[in-house]
Amino acid sequence: MNDPLVADTIACLKQGIALLNRLSPEQYALTHPHCFNNSVGGHMRHNLDHFTCLLAGLPAARVDYDARTRDKLVETDPRHAAGRLDEVSRELDALDLATLARELAIKMDSGSELTEEQAWARSTTRREVQFLLSHTIHHYALVAVMCHRLGVALEPNFGVAPSTRHFQQSQETICAR
Repeated sequence: MNDPLVADTIACLKQGIALLNRLSPEQYALTHPHCFNNSVGGHMRHNLDHFTCLLAGLPAARVDYDARTRDKLVETDPRHAAGRLDEVSRELDALDLATLARELAIKMDSGSELTEEQAWARSTTRREVQFLLSHTIHHYALVAVMCHRLGVALEPNFGVAPSTRHFQQSQETICAR
């Protein structure tokens, strides 16, 4: 597919794959007290769970983000997680424009006491891909802090939103004049 949102999302996931291919299992699973006692693996697993829920819910147009699998292998094995990120990237790339425009029912626990009917909201696949891109960038920023503390160098745009990169590039263009 040639959709810019999907392309940005896949590029973001490929940043994760590149990082995971450089981390040892020990670095990947190490918990960081200054980052809510979580690990790089925990953040990567959390992101993958959300993408998996979206993709699994597309056939029925009902996405339940509370139905996450929380796969411990994704959380502890960086090579396995990289493989899963690659699978998700391929599935996203296979989405067509009609699927992106499709209306969905979305469920995510907000912490409030809701009836089953109240728990579901309307969205579209495109909006959910936007949400997941933003969500992933947010978690990558936390991963970047962990990697910095581990002494692991990251590419300069890791954990930086595409909109931020575009803004920075526009400012560089203005300054160059």
